[in-house]
Amino acid sequence: MDVASILVLLGGCVVLYLTVQLIRFIRADADLALLWAELLGHKPEHQLPGKVVWVTGASSGIGEELAYQLANLGALLVLSARRKNELQRVKKKCLENNHLQENDVLVLPLDLCDTGSHEDATKTVLQHFGRIDILVNNSGRSQRSLFVDTDLAVYRALMELNYLGTISLTKHVLHHMIERKQGRIVIVNSVVGLVGACLSSGYCASKHALLGFFNTVRSELTDYPGITITNICPGPVQSQIVDNAFTEQVDKTPAHTDQSHKMTTARCVQLMLVSIANDLYETWIAEQPALIVFYVWQYTPTWAIWLTNKVAKRRIQNFKSGMDADSYFTQKKTKTS
Repeated sequence: MDVASILVLLGGCVVLYLTVQLIRFIRADADLALLWAELLGHKPEHQLPGKVVWVTGASSGIGEELAYQLANLGALLVLSARRKNELQRVKKKCLENNHLQENDVLVLPLDLCDTGSHEDATKTVLQHFGRIDILVNNSGRSQRSLFVDTDLAVYRALMELNYLGTISLTKHVLHHMIERKQGRIVIVNSVVGLVGACLSSGYCASKHALLGFFNTVRSELTDYPGITITNICPGPVQSQIVDNAFTEQVDKTPAHTDQSHKMTTARCVQLMLVSIANDLYETWIAEQPALIVFYVWQYTPTWAIWLTNKVAKRRIQNFKSGMDADSYFTQKKTKTS
């Protein structure tokens, strides 16, 4: 084979490779590093059985689905949220159709805002299981209101719960992990921890704070390579987080909206488990076209701000008409599919 033929062959291979990667990106529902780990990395079913996993916000949504998938893998569970009855319901389902026993799932009611209870809660887990391998900080509330209409108390409540409550619980668990020189801390953040999103100014602020905080803490743990921190940033996902969101006032919640257009909770949790099993530092989980916005924001922020301002107009229109603000992405995806 002559040189020209070899060059043609190599060129064809390059074109084919780039085409495959383009198709993968168009169809992607997560960042490429996470999808690569899902394809070739460590499998959750090999890494997580027998691990003691403490999940906050386990009574509904992502936390509830996470509990079910972890139970199916054989992980030992600590389920925390404020509603004990709902936690008992989740526990009962976790114990169905798998090999877990009654004592393998601990129901531990917890108010993340009651930071004075976090030390005792941590001791309770350690007394029951003897260790904490993975802490999944999943508790939190979202927001659906315009800044100019929103009471300051809403912003205070968002930071108390999403930010200060999370770092308080983590601090107590981290002391234990440092003693063992191993452990995984997982933060269920949000893509709005990376970008700004209208109607969620306080929620965005709390998630930006978490991202910056845990990226800094990771750098402070370089003497403990066995302790890893994973920031997981989901986009629009089917859950109750919108129905339970803060609005203009602390005691007011939004009207129910249809969530069926969003990524399924099951798929989001599958990708979360891959992130945890592979100790990925930061992962993005979102379907197109939302995912492309985050890449644009990282590499061309000025263009991204222009784009998000365009999106904001439609989101606010949807919000004022009683629709889910995020249905904008589904409408655009339907038109372009």
